[in-house]
Amino acid sequence: MVLESQGKYEEAEAMYRRALEGREKVLGPEQPNTLTSVGSLGSVLERQGKYEEAEAMHRWALKGSEKVLGPEHPHTLTSVYSLAFLLHQQREYEAASELYQRACNDTNGYLAQNIQLLSHALIITLL
Repeated sequence: MVLESQGKYEEAEAMYRRALEGREKVLGPEQPNTLTSVGSLGSVLERQGKYEEAEAMHRWALKGSEKVLGPEHPHTLTSVYSLAFLLHQQREYEAASELYQRACNDTNGYLAQNIQLLSHALIITLL
C-alpha cells in the first residue's frame, strides 16, 4: 500500500504479485486473504492503465468473495465497487451503473444491520 500511495506502481505490482503467489500457494485461490491480494493487484494494475488484466483480477476477487463470503459481505461489496469503478473508467457505463447500484443497495442493508448492532453495543457500554 505504501508503494502504491507513493506512486511506485511497478514496485507495488511486483510486491502484490509475490503476495498473491504465496497466498494462493499456501491458502488456496478462494481464501479471503488470497482474494484481498487479488483485489489489491487489480487496483494497482488499474492505476497503471492495464485494464484488461485489472478487470480479470477484480472479477476473480468478486467471484471468489461471492462464493466464499456471500453476496452481501463487506469484502464482496468492496469487490463489486472496485469492478464498477474499473468499468466506469473504461466507459462501460451501463455495466458500471448496475454494479454501483448493487453495491449501494447491498451496502445500505449491511450498514443498517450494523448500525443497530453498534447502537446496542453503545447502550450496553454506557450502562
